[in-house]
Amino acid sequence: MPDRSRSNGGGFRSDRPAMVQGNWTCAGCGGEITQLPFNPDPSRLGDLKCRDCHRNSRG
Repeated sequence: MPDRSRSNGGGFRSDRPAMVQGNWTCAGCGGEITQLPFNPDPSRLGDLKCRDCHRNSRG
């Protein structure tokens, strides 16, 4: 039987990135954004889009 404790440290590993909490405005719809899967570049805050607007802009 394999030693499972060495496979991934014995803990749960999620493929989702940690969410960054904040207060931003969507450039597409003007809605509030409170969580992002990345730390946004301060020089590009005017380009942030909510999940729905980002999904729609990708086609």
